[in-house]
Amino acid sequence: MTGPRDSLTGTGHLIRLALRRDRVKLPIWVLAIGLGMQYAVSALGTVYSTPQERQVRAELMESPAATMMSGPGYGLNDYTLGAMISNEMVLWLAIPAAMMSIFLVIRHTRSEEETGRAELVRSAVVGRHAAPVAALVLAVAANAGIALLTALALIGGDLAAADAFAVGLGLGLTGLVFAGVATVTAQLTEHARSASSMAMAVLGAAFLVRAIGDAAGPGGSLLSWFSPLAWVQQQRPFVDLRWWPLLLPLVLVAAMTALAYALSARRDVGAGLLRARLGRPTAPRSLSSPFGLAVRQQRTSVIGWAIGLLVFAVPTGSLSDSVTEAALENPDMAEVFTANGQEPTDGFYATMAMFFALLIAAFAVTSVLRLRSEERTGHAEAALATAVSRRQWVSAWLGVTVLSSVVLLVVSGLGVGLGALSGDAPTGVVGEVLLATLAFFPPVLVVVGLAAALFGLRAGLAMWAWALVGYAFLFGMFGALLDLPAVFTELSPFSHLTVMPLDRIGALPLVTLSAVAAVLVLAGGLLFRRRDLDLR
Repeated sequence: MTGPRDSLTGTGHLIRLALRRDRVKLPIWVLAIGLGMQYAVSALGTVYSTPQERQVRAELMESPAATMMSGPGYGLNDYTLGAMISNEMVLWLAIPAAMMSIFLVIRHTRSEEETGRAELVRSAVVGRHAAPVAALVLAVAANAGIALLTALALIGGDLAAADAFAVGLGLGLTGLVFAGVATVTAQLTEHARSASSMAMAVLGAAFLVRAIGDAAGPGGSLLSWFSPLAWVQQQRPFVDLRWWPLLLPLVLVAAMTALAYALSARRDVGAGLLRARLGRPTAPRSLSSPFGLAVRQQRTSVIGWAIGLLVFAVPTGSLSDSVTEAALENPDMAEVFTANGQEPTDGFYATMAMFFALLIAAFAVTSVLRLRSEERTGHAEAALATAVSRRQWVSAWLGVTVLSSVVLLVVSGLGVGLGALSGDAPTGVVGEVLLATLAFFPPVLVVVGLAAALFGLRAGLAMWAWALVGYAFLFGMFGALLDLPAVFTELSPFSHLTVMPLDRIGALPLVTLSAVAAVLVLAGGLLFRRRDLDLR
């Protein structure tokens, strides 16, 4: 019988191994979130440079829809830069910190067991709990980096140091909460994909609970306190700072770690505590083709994205009247929505269409990256051992990705249009916003094509398709605000269609982008047919 110390044998070696494996990916996550805070301080300080401009923004944030999407609204009576960042930006940095922590923990725990590497490692002098503890230590280091960078960014904006460090600690602890959640879900199921989905479902539920709780009353309600995403904002930084809400994530992290420790001792390596559901005695006919199999594997993800986008799009659309009124009163804010010579209302719809198209491009990258997972887990090898060619296998998966992207574009466009319709928008706005969103299908195809081409060249290179999405988001959403040279914005495939009304969208960009996407997809298919499978 082994004691607590024996169960942690080899933890230091696993920490060094994890750092070696994530030496590129983890710094990118940490720096991206830290730079996000730096940008928020700089951009919001520039756009809303006077108390009068900030109060116009505060009036916009008083609506229930804005509260659901941002935060409880502390400090709206005297909307300082610090209060604005705390109320509107902190939540949207806490979510990627939580996602980073989930992916990190699952990668170094359940993924290792699913691929069989954990069994190989455990055959050496390595304790039962060494892997999850190593993953949690790495998560602590990553979230500490986020806490430090975000605090320094706030201090660099001449904001109070105590409040800045409170925000940084809150963001870091929020990430650790979901690292603990992922450590628990990694014990429940045999598959990394299922463990990640469970943890992401908890994150989605936390967002929904916080949104409903914050919208229930000024400063949030009792329901808000049941969401870990609410705690960092409930510190009231830059308004009336209180430190005690930080005890809540500390307690929850300790509880999740203890629970994961107990669950880990009750299962075998590679097994999950939840019994896998038995399948049908005979497979349905739809699974007899690569396309049907790809649909089956992606349907849960697509449904989850569709629900999330709809829940996000409807409140966003309902803000159209308030945002356009604020743009008319704030020249810097108006510049964001009138950069292409549009009316503020049309500019808002065009900007939101591009925003949701960028989110769907992110879905497309994650979808194509699952090809990499299928290859490295050996599933692709099993499929290709049958009468399925490489071209059929890749084409089926990319076909499902493309069709799913169309569905998500429709859901997003309808959501924004229906949200706008709840205000004073005319009935025809639903169709106009829907078509404007669908116009971004060719740029999304370019992202799919790039990911496919990189995957065809080498499985591990596919992740660099994220660089295009990040570049398009930065220069597409904030290029006008930052007053950058037009050449930087025009390099993004999403920058050529951000115009409304619809008759201003030319056919040439649509055709050109579609042709580029087709060439990239074909190149990916040809490259994949010529290389060996990557089973590392």
